This record gives sequence, structure tokens and C-alpha cells, in this order.
Amino acid sequence: MSVLDRLAATVESRKGADPDSSWTAKLLAKGPEKAAEKFGEEAVEAIIEAVKGDRARLTSEAADVLYHLLVMLAARDVPLSDVLAELERREGTSGIAEKASR
Repeated sequence: MSVLDRLAATVESRKGADPDSSWTAKLLAKGPEKAAEKFGEEAVEAIIEAVKGDRARLTSEAADVLYHLLVMLAARDVPLSDVLAELERREGTSGIAEKASR
């Protein structure tokens, strides 16, 4: 089991938990819109660090982006396995060809 799988399982386990007991439970209790907003904030922070060129800060912000993506997916009941299956489906397909097929 990968670290992303373990983190996704932890996020899922926080659904319905007391919001005072965990940051994840607090985010999930605020609903999918708040989870999406937080994901967006973290994505912007990662972009800023990518532009600045600070590898350590970008690494940290990228970890935040992945965590908040998992929270956002959980808030909409989209399992990580569905996202991974979609990536597998696209594997070996040119990005140009994949975009043209949409």
C-alpha cells in the first residue's frame, strides 16, 4: 500500500468524525465547496513556489496539494482508486491525442 493509499484511507476514516478531533474532519464537515476552496489555495501556493524555484518549499506545498486533493475527492465520494484507474487508462496515450478525444 502506497503512502497515497494510506493517506486516502485516513482521510476516508475521518468522515463523520468530530471536527474538533482532526483537521481533516473539520475540512470535511465544512462541505465539498470548502474542501475545493482549500485545494485551490494550496495549488496556488505550489505554483508560487514553483515560480520562485525553491525546491524545499515546492516539495512541501506539493504535499499539501496532494493531501487537500484527497480531502476534496473524499468530500465528493470519489475514491483515489477511481483517479488511479483513470490515469492507468490514459497511460501510454499522447497528451495531445487524449485531449483531442474529449
